[in-house]
Amino acid sequence: MSNMNRHQAFFFVLGLFAASNQAYVLTTPKKCVTSLQATVGKGESIYSLPALYDLAFGYRDFEEEVDFLLNTHERLAGRPALSVLELAAGPARHALTALSDTSIQTATAVDSSKEMADYAKEIALEMLDEQQLKSFQYCVDDMRSFRYKNGKDSVDTVWILLGSLQHLTSNDDVISCLQAVREALSEDGTVVLELPHPRETFSMVECTKNSWKVPLEDDSGNESGELKIIWGDDGDTFDPIQQVRQFTVAMELMGVAQSEGIQNIRQVVPLRLFTAQEIGALARCAGLELVEMHGALEEGVQVDDEMLAFRLVCVLQHQKNPKF
Repeated sequence: MSNMNRHQAFFFVLGLFAASNQAYVLTTPKKCVTSLQATVGKGESIYSLPALYDLAFGYRDFEEEVDFLLNTHERLAGRPALSVLELAAGPARHALTALSDTSIQTATAVDSSKEMADYAKEIALEMLDEQQLKSFQYCVDDMRSFRYKNGKDSVDTVWILLGSLQHLTSNDDVISCLQAVREALSEDGTVVLELPHPRETFSMVECTKNSWKVPLEDDSGNESGELKIIWGDDGDTFDPIQQVRQFTVAMELMGVAQSEGIQNIRQVVPLRLFTAQEIGALARCAGLELVEMHGALEEGVQVDDEMLAFRLVCVLQHQKNPKF
C-alpha cells in the first residue's frame, strides 16, 4: 500500500471514531484459507479465534513497524535493544518479527488467551530457526500482574500495540499494568504504547460502522470466499464520562464450506479512549514518564500532523525527576 492507503487502513481497522455517518469498507490483499481449518471453530470470543484475528490484521507492515520500534529504542537508550516483551500480544507478530529479522536475542509474549498462545507458537515454528525458538517464550498471563522471566531480570523494550491498552478501562488497571512493566524494564529501557489518536474522540458525532474485507484463496491461488470484519458498529454506545465505547466486533466468513468447521462470531468489547495527558499522568503514577509522542508506528510522522497522524504512539521510560 502507499503511505496514505496504509494510514487510511489503520483508521478503518482499529475502529476509530469518525465525525460522519459514513460506513467504511477496506479490501486487503488475499490470504490463504487453508490455515483456518485446523485452528478455528470452537472459540467463544474473537480472541479465542486466533486464525481469524491474524487474517484480519494481516495487512500490517510488521517489518517496518518493528524497525520503527527498535530504532526508537536505540535512539533514546543509546544502544540496540537485545530483548523485547510484547504485552496483549495476540499472535505475537511484532515480537516474532523482531526475533527473526533483527539483533534481538530474546523475545517474550504475554496474553490472557491460551488459544492465542498456542497459535503464536505454531507461527514461531514456521518463522524461527532452532536457536531463535529457544529464545522465544509465550506466557498466558494477565498484563496487569505478570512477572517477566526470560533468562534475564529485565527487558530492554516493552510493546503494547494495536490499541491493546484500551482493554484496561479503569485507572487502577492501567497503573497496575504500567507498574508491572516498570518492574520488568531495564534502567534505560523503553515502553511503546499504540492507541487511537485523540482527535477521533473529540471529533466524534456518533458511533459509526467501520469494516473491511480480506479476500481468501486456496493453496492453488483460486478465490475461496472472504472474511468480513466489523470493528465498531452504528449501534455502539459511548460513555463520555468513563471514555469507554462498547465496541461491536464481528467476523464472518463468506463462501467457505461450513463442513470445514469454521465459526463466525459477533461480540461487544468495552474499549477505553485515552488522551495524551492521561497517558502522561498514568505513567507517572507508575514510576514512568512520557518522553515522546508520534502519529504512527512510522518514522517522521508527528503526533500533531493533521494529514498523516492517525495513531497516538506514546514512548515511556523510567521517571528521572519525580514531581509527585
